[in-house]
Amino acid sequence: MSADAVVDFYWRPGCGFCSRLERALVGQGVTLRKHDIWENAADAAVVRSIANGNETVPTVVVGPHRMVNPSPDRVLEAIAAVNAGR
Repeated sequence: MSADAVVDFYWRPGCGFCSRLERALVGQGVTLRKHDIWENAADAAVVRSIANGNETVPTVVVGPHRMVNPSPDRVLEAIAAVNAGR
């Protein structure tokens, strides 16, 4: 799947949920703009703003869609919606 939408992928080292989601999305041809929340305080703040003050990862942002620990299908649906102008 070629994605025109930018996919911001917030993660941290050692996160198994992050690794699984990344593998699934990359396997579908999605390019991720990765943000390590342990290396960048601003990235951690973005995650906290989405996840009710928690640093829950993976957190994914696709256009107006903000998702905490989403399934690969949910991310792909958000990409399709953004690419369709929704």
